[in-house]
Amino acid sequence: MKVLVFVKATPKSEKGILEPSAEMSQMFLDMGKFNEQLVAAGIMKEADGLKPSSFGKRVHFSGSHVSVVDGPFAETKELVAGYWVWEVKSMDEALEWAKRCPNPMPGEEGILELRPTNTLEDFAELLTDEHRAQFERTSKQMVRQKKGKAKPKMKPKAKRKPTRAKAKK
Repeated sequence: MKVLVFVKATPKSEKGILEPSAEMSQMFLDMGKFNEQLVAAGIMKEADGLKPSSFGKRVHFSGSHVSVVDGPFAETKELVAGYWVWEVKSMDEALEWAKRCPNPMPGEEGILELRPTNTLEDFAELLTDEHRAQFERTSKQMVRQKKGKAKPKMKPKAKRKPTRAKAKK
C-alpha cells in the first residue's frame, strides 16, 4: 500500500527561515538516519521538502472557470512543508514508522499526516475498459521515463508560413 506522509507546515517553516542552530543541526542528523532506515527497509520511495507557500500558486475550478491565486496562503495549519512516499504493508506499519520519526520541526510542534493513496481497484465500479487501458499506457510510459528509456512525446509546434509583402503593381 502506498502512503503519503505529509510534514505539516508551521509559522516558522512558512517564513522560510532556517537559522543555523545546534537544534537544527541535530534534526538534520536524526532525520538523515531515519531516512536511511526507511530506505534500507524498502519503505521510502520518494521524499522532499517544500518551499513556503509564498512560492506557490493555487488553481481554483468552478464549472468551466479557472482562476489562479498566488501564495502565500493564510491558514498555516492546512499547509505542507514536506512529504514522503512510503510503500508499506498496512496503515499500522506506516504508523509505526511515523512514530519513530524525529520531530521535523525543532522547537515547534511537528505534525505528520499519513494518507493512503487510492488504487485502481478503488475505482473499479467507475472505470470502463478504455479507462483501464489508458491508465496502463500512462503507467508504462512513466516507468520508461523513470528508467530514462523514453522521453515524453511532445507534438512539434506547427510551422507558420511567413507572410510575404504584396508586390506593388
